Amino acid sequence: MLGFGFCLFTLLPYAWWWFFVFLLAPDVGMLGYIFGNKSGAIVYNIFHHKGLAIVIYIFGAYFSFPLLEGVGIIVFSHASLDRALGYGLKYKKGFKYTHLGELGGHNG
Repeated sequence: MLGFGFCLFTLLPYAWWWFFVFLLAPDVGMLGYIFGNKSGAIVYNIFHHKGLAIVIYIFGAYFSFPLLEGVGIIVFSHASLDRALGYGLKYKKGFKYTHLGELGGHNG
């Protein structure tokens, strides 16, 4: 999915290397944890939700707004990379509790 995102990005009117410049940008969502676990999980999950990324991309494509298409692609690609590395959407219990299991824990 990360590769697919890169391929889609190359169809936009931006240099291909911008993809890599912004690939980690969705991690700004971690700043939500400054306000506690519940707020952190909500903000983090918004910035890492593939469904929301797809909606943003479709909205941008429909209205011919390449910037929104790019945002959707970056969020989707970043979330795909995170999932491949074992980082899932967060539960309000704490940062290390994800829908993929506990980070650093024994998941099976």
